[in-house]
Amino acid sequence: MTTKKIIFILLAILLPAGYGIQAQDHPEPAEPDFFPFSVWYSGGKARAPMLSEITPQSEEEWRNDLKQIKELGFNTVRTWVEWATCEPVRGEYNFENLHLLMRLAEEIGLRVFIQMYVDSAPDWVGEEFSDFLFETQSEIKVYPQAAPGACTDNPEVSEAVLNFYTETAKVASSYPNFFGWDLWSEPHIINWAHLDYVPNVQFCFCPGTVSRFREWLMDKYGSLEELNRAWHRTFRMWSQVEPPRFSTILSYTDFIDWKTFIYEKLVDDMRMRYEAIRKADPDNLITAHAVGASLFQSPYVGAGASDDFMMAGPLDFYGVSIYPKHNHPDRHWSVTTLRTVMDFTRSANREKGGWYVGELQAGKGTIALLLSDPVMPEDQRIWAWSAIAKGAMGVNIYAYYPMSSGYEAGGYGLINLDGTITERAVHLGGIAAIVDRNQELFLSSTPAKAEIGIVYNPLSQMVGGLQRRDYPGAHTNSLIGYFRAFADYNVPVDFIHREHLEKQELSQYKLVIVPWPIMITREAAEGIRAFVENGGRVLAEARIGWNDERGYASEIIPGLGLHEVFGVREHEVRLREDVDIEIKITDNTHPATSNLEKGHILSGSLYKKSVIPLDDHEIDVLARLPDGNAALVSAKYGKGEAMLAGSYLGMANHPDPVPANEDFFMNLLDWAEIERPFTSSHDGNKENYVEVRLQENDDGFVLYLINHSNSRETVSVELKTPETGRHRVRDVIMDEERHVRARDNILNLDATIDPKQVKVMDIRF
Repeated sequence: MTTKKIIFILLAILLPAGYGIQAQDHPEPAEPDFFPFSVWYSGGKARAPMLSEITPQSEEEWRNDLKQIKELGFNTVRTWVEWATCEPVRGEYNFENLHLLMRLAEEIGLRVFIQMYVDSAPDWVGEEFSDFLFETQSEIKVYPQAAPGACTDNPEVSEAVLNFYTETAKVASSYPNFFGWDLWSEPHIINWAHLDYVPNVQFCFCPGTVSRFREWLMDKYGSLEELNRAWHRTFRMWSQVEPPRFSTILSYTDFIDWKTFIYEKLVDDMRMRYEAIRKADPDNLITAHAVGASLFQSPYVGAGASDDFMMAGPLDFYGVSIYPKHNHPDRHWSVTTLRTVMDFTRSANREKGGWYVGELQAGKGTIALLLSDPVMPEDQRIWAWSAIAKGAMGVNIYAYYPMSSGYEAGGYGLINLDGTITERAVHLGGIAAIVDRNQELFLSSTPAKAEIGIVYNPLSQMVGGLQRRDYPGAHTNSLIGYFRAFADYNVPVDFIHREHLEKQELSQYKLVIVPWPIMITREAAEGIRAFVENGGRVLAEARIGWNDERGYASEIIPGLGLHEVFGVREHEVRLREDVDIEIKITDNTHPATSNLEKGHILSGSLYKKSVIPLDDHEIDVLARLPDGNAALVSAKYGKGEAMLAGSYLGMANHPDPVPANEDFFMNLLDWAEIERPFTSSHDGNKENYVEVRLQENDDGFVLYLINHSNSRETVSVELKTPETGRHRVRDVIMDEERHVRARDNILNLDATIDPKQVKVMDIRF
């Protein structure tokens, strides 16, 4: 019997119940009773994930640091626990640092939030698990240098890692000031190891992952015969099945399966960590956080791409790292990027009722010789309040001290490495204190519900399989192109997952937009059909359903039966790169075009597609290509209506917005009868941008006015309110009250806001 066959059998025997990828019960949404506003600190000046050596002076030094953190205004310290230091010998745990930190924090009156690190592994892991190291597609093993350890798809490695989680939970949960967990910082298959000597490096192809993939395939296909049919192969036994390492001209269903497995595997890995903590800590909050919104990733990420919507599933809350000035001035985030990252993370946690800022940049960024511009107090003000306005239930500042070692040395610190306090530390501590004084308000308030959903569907990035490297930003830009238009006009909007279509969980929405829809599932197509049939409005883009979830082409496009919903079939399509595709409005009697002039030019991108109506279907042709062929059509279906664009309007609208497109997008609000909870004088003002965000609670509203511009702005807001008469309006930051009278259920509010300043209004009926 081969070694691989033996391992495969052992996996089936040794893996804990539920180890295979399958649908999981999600935790009940948490009801947090505490808002942590923390700074990362583990005692001393060691950078995460390293831990400081404890000396006779450590207790006094740490106490002084923690006192300063408390005096600045923070209510929590976010410490970390590293596997390499805490289990130097297998089975022998050393939590000396954690005990000291917990005790001192309790003495000073700080809660403690723990970040778990197992990517930095003890040396015995590489020695004892040398058969279970990470392996590239070219069969190169990764021998750890502390990072990245060994692959947890092997049951012995998994057992060691999960035991470490449980043992840590036993210690932390024994302290009354312990608050919660972050299980995984920036999840990937492999972290902190850069194999530049392997072209297009992909992970993981070790025996454990290969066997786990086979188990996943068995569950999906049920038999080897069905797998052979799907993959166009002639396997005689399961031990022959391997993940794809290159592409062919035939089917790429194997690639889709492999990448889908990676997405689902990471979710299951997260669930196992969650359950390992729950063995010893049944109550405290459990989170994790992504490296950045998964909207900006693709399945081609060799270290393993994750899906924020899926990763949030097994947790109380999911979060994200936010570094708007990471390491180079040319790469600083725009306002659009900042909002997109935060709103995408909020959307991925919509059913949870909140999200977490796992890491918020504290000081200038450094990577080797790259250096960002300084982080200023006004940056921190905009970043922190933007997150809270979008429903963040916790903010964790990275880090107290700058990085003391590594290629980030000298960067990301709130204070200076010599311990002196900075202006931004004082300012950010002041924000933390305001949040702490208003805990109940921020914990009880949630963002106003959106009636627009933009579909996130990473499956559509897989068209072409491994051979595809042509338009890597198309999916991302297509979604942001729509999002930014609504956000610029302060219209509430959510990102929703393809699974919301598949499960037909769309009752909140009146308008669903399906950008870059070139590969969808049959279930998603049925979800679109049902949504429109029941009265919804859908706008989809060119070539929807071109490929199904196997990578097979549809006989008619729109595919998967959607031609019946949209009332047309594709006539012809032409590829036009680096050229604006003109689509001219020819009918302005339709609600979606009624505010536009005939001749109004929409800009598309990449594909110039025309359609022809199906027999016995009546459609409205709203816009045409220069050759006269129909390129924007709408069709009644059931109680609703489906609109199809013959290009990619969202993709054309980012990174450079197109005013004509945005005029059309805003017209969709009338078509879908979207009810805006408020309007403002600065809606659509891109030069002097003031972001207006609304939250709701049982007693009223919280209104945020965030001035992203460099000029002093006077803003007027018309807010719909269920009560007429006097409303108490409290300026949360200045702690000043006034009363404003609502008339005809409209509350008119005016405020003057200095550059880069924020107003937060607590409005009570």
